[in-house]
Amino acid sequence: MPVTGSGKLIHTLLICLFLAACSESEPVRIGFIADLSDPGSDFGLGVRNSVILAIEQQNAGGGIRGRPIELIVRDDGQNPEQARIAAQELIELRPEVVIGPATSAMARIIVPMMNAARLTMISPTVAADEFRGQDDHFLHVSRASSEAGKEQAEVLYSLGARRVGLAYDTSNLAYTEGWSHHFINRFTYLGGEITGKVAFASAERPAFAPLITTLRDDTPDTLVFVANSIDTARLCQQARRLGLDLRLSTTEWASSSESMVELGGSAVDGLIFAHTDNRNGRQLVYQAFLAAYEARFHGLSGYSTVAYDTARAVISALERRRPGEDMKTALLSYGPYPGLQNEVAFDEFGDASQIVYFSQIRHGEAQQLP
Repeated sequence: MPVTGSGKLIHTLLICLFLAACSESEPVRIGFIADLSDPGSDFGLGVRNSVILAIEQQNAGGGIRGRPIELIVRDDGQNPEQARIAAQELIELRPEVVIGPATSAMARIIVPMMNAARLTMISPTVAADEFRGQDDHFLHVSRASSEAGKEQAEVLYSLGARRVGLAYDTSNLAYTEGWSHHFINRFTYLGGEITGKVAFASAERPAFAPLITTLRDDTPDTLVFVANSIDTARLCQQARRLGLDLRLSTTEWASSSESMVELGGSAVDGLIFAHTDNRNGRQLVYQAFLAAYEARFHGLSGYSTVAYDTARAVISALERRRPGEDMKTALLSYGPYPGLQNEVAFDEFGDASQIVYFSQIRHGEAQQLP
């Protein structure tokens, strides 16, 4: 029997309603990429865990306009070839946005691919200056490595450091080289001296005793390690085994004090490090986050709060995004975004910054410096 004009209209409306219902039930997909398997993967795992927590909490409250959020996770392994494969998989899956990567070295591999695909990516942790001030599809929440290096030089000088030996990891050269450069320039400007500088590649599993011996021979009063938490712990162990009783310090890249204490034991006692959360903070939302993270994952990492704030900013932008609006425009339009302790505010290039605090490990616990 032929379908009349009114029948065709009803048929078309039913199809539209069916498609709309399917669209409303489809999950909102967010991509995630970081190092989840390399020996230094505690950094990426901590970032991933915070993102998972933020998404689980949002889904428990109804998702985004009734649609659940699906997190698509890929592991870059802190390896260029693996990163390319993982990034290409995300590009083909076309999530709304990608959170990551965790390190500047992997950003050098992944960012050009995401830019070419016009897929917005936002990192809680990438800090290399080369990515800032760019009108592209890559946004970042962490402060620049130049800021970090300068501030740590000022803090250590104020604590009495005058002669510094420095070891840095070339496996994340995009970050460590710039950080070291700005640290050295600021420290020498203040009147300090760099007694020695040695490089190592974490990916090659180096022996740290010769590095520490080289630095020791130039009689520093402070050693600075620009490395991940595992290598920092091992460097501290070698320093103590060689009988060095001097000041030790590391960057926010290694700011998982729990991992350092677990791996380094008493050797990391006295270690001074930077981190992104005020551990004396009494804000209710911060305390609630700490309790929820501990219950879900155990052991807060250095960038946990920033990663959580980043995920919450992404979710907020997705909730408020207008039809047809791309994610970069949405993220830049609807901020600043409230955070657990500090807001996330992007400039026109998608660059943000974070207040950083310093702590010292004493008797196995991190105590924040005044």
